[in-house]
Amino acid sequence: MKFPLLTLLALSSLSAKVVPDSLPTSTEIFGEKFPALDNRATADWWTRQGKPKGRNALINLDVPRNEVIGFAVYTLEKGTVKMTAQLFPLKPGEPQEVRLEIKEGGAWKEIAKEEVRYPGWSAHFHLTGWDASKDTPYRLRHGDQATFEGKIRRDPLDKETIVVGNLSCNSSRTTGPRPLIVKNLLAQDPDLLFFAGDQTYHHTQHTTGWLEFGLQFRDVMRDRPTITIPDDHDVGQANLWGEGGIQAETSAGPAGGYFYPPAYVNMVQRQQTWHLPDPVDPAPIKRGITVYFTDLTYGGISFAILEDRKFKSGPKGKIPKMGPRPDHINDPSYDRRSVDVPGLKLLGDRQLKFLHEWSQDWTGAQQKVVLSQTAFCGAVHIHGSPSNRLLADLDSNAWPQTGRNKALREIRRATATHLCGDQHLAVTVRHGIDEFDDGPYAFTSPALVNTIYGRWWHPADAKAGPNALEDSPLPWTGNYLDGLGNKITMLAYANPTNRQDEKQRADGYGLSRFNKKTGEVTFECYQRFSDVTKDPKNAQFPGWPITFNSLDNDGRKAVGQLDYETDLKNPVIQVINEKTKEILYTRRVKAPKGKLPVYSKDPHTIKVGPDKPEMVLKNGLVGK
Repeated sequence: MKFPLLTLLALSSLSAKVVPDSLPTSTEIFGEKFPALDNRATADWWTRQGKPKGRNALINLDVPRNEVIGFAVYTLEKGTVKMTAQLFPLKPGEPQEVRLEIKEGGAWKEIAKEEVRYPGWSAHFHLTGWDASKDTPYRLRHGDQATFEGKIRRDPLDKETIVVGNLSCNSSRTTGPRPLIVKNLLAQDPDLLFFAGDQTYHHTQHTTGWLEFGLQFRDVMRDRPTITIPDDHDVGQANLWGEGGIQAETSAGPAGGYFYPPAYVNMVQRQQTWHLPDPVDPAPIKRGITVYFTDLTYGGISFAILEDRKFKSGPKGKIPKMGPRPDHINDPSYDRRSVDVPGLKLLGDRQLKFLHEWSQDWTGAQQKVVLSQTAFCGAVHIHGSPSNRLLADLDSNAWPQTGRNKALREIRRATATHLCGDQHLAVTVRHGIDEFDDGPYAFTSPALVNTIYGRWWHPADAKAGPNALEDSPLPWTGNYLDGLGNKITMLAYANPTNRQDEKQRADGYGLSRFNKKTGEVTFECYQRFSDVTKDPKNAQFPGWPITFNSLDNDGRKAVGQLDYETDLKNPVIQVINEKTKEILYTRRVKAPKGKLPVYSKDPHTIKVGPDKPEMVLKNGLVGK
């Protein structure tokens, strides 16, 4: 990350590792155009606190000095722990470092210490050679008073079912704790948490909003790996089409780009994503904005972590305006093909390359999962209010359609499940690329707190689609085209029933269970005000749970089968169409012999290996 020179000088002069009497102001850090950006946590920050008030109240950052360590987030992979300690702002003369201790034999032992980064007040630990076979208590310390404790869990490789919490959209209009959600999560004890974005809606005060989020969820994050990725509101924008980092015209951004300075965007990303595994392709985008897309293998599940906003094209100026906003279409006569303009980007070439390579490497993995900010379809008909029906919303991964299909083909190539958030409406769909149901299953989590921009699934004719689920309690399931012509099969949705009643807004969160032995995946969707410890039967939204097999993430209809046999146990198998040179799929199979589906009568090559498809399989024998 690049800091202004004055910031670097201030930090490099801390030979005694204490906060100096004067720190750079927001104007000096982020530029004269944004003198108030994150200013509640910069320079003489304690003069700008005040008492929290109003529906968007900001928490007071001037906490007792024994509470200055707000929370911590970490990941564990392949013997490496990465941890971020998030502090409240420090005062002049206070120590500028955080110490990390672990408990061994009943006693605490210091193993690392790191300087606190400014702006943002975070400290970052990178520990290698970690023993991932056991739980390890940790303690963060600042000065003589402040501590924060948690547990670095062992890697649950031997656990049959890995449980992932899927959470997003934590409205800042509802302040204070999230007691029932945290209580439920502690009882359900997921192995890993995934926060898909919009952890805070305090657009220009991210450090304050990030600390508020951390206070709300720290009791469940402190002792399990947590993936957090920022979305548009986290970086201060109402919507985001990143366009590879260009300067945005406005914070709504329909022409593309980032509105706030790269120093602010990079601070947000450092606070939320530094603890993830290192980026697989770390080159910054335009204006020095950093990237974080990467992968994480934990508990035998391989997760691809995407940045689906960063490279995406903005609609303004690229397609005809067909609604009140450049990204909203409500013209019933519009040609869906007209908005799929050649050259538009969704994930971008770098991330598509990453997904292609990730799909072929199954080291340590029994199943694969893709994590992103938003959905690869427009599974919404009504936006904002019950009277606002739109044909299409370009602020999702449903557009551009060519980019959407490229991404889904890479996801399907890995037989991966997709988890995301952003849409404020919980849905489970099965994607269609060329035909209905030939793509992966996807689960969009509900908004944790759904006070901002409600959405509804409500077909205009109020009819079920073809192939509707016979046993569903929901009326509108089955095959549909979204507003951009993408094929989806609606399996479940959780519409708000009364936006004025917080218990009927469809707030909640998801859990996904991945059974490594059977390959089964189960999506569960919980209501915010349910109590799973008292009434587990009625805790979920109608329509869930939904169970399928991970191999069903590739739903293409086979026209033939290939026999295979190998002496490898639980091998990775890859099938390549020899005529087109396309990799059809790479997957881990349970049996050393069996049949593999193919989708044409072309000749095919089978490759096999213990973790990667490194050897050609011919006539049941392995050959180079």
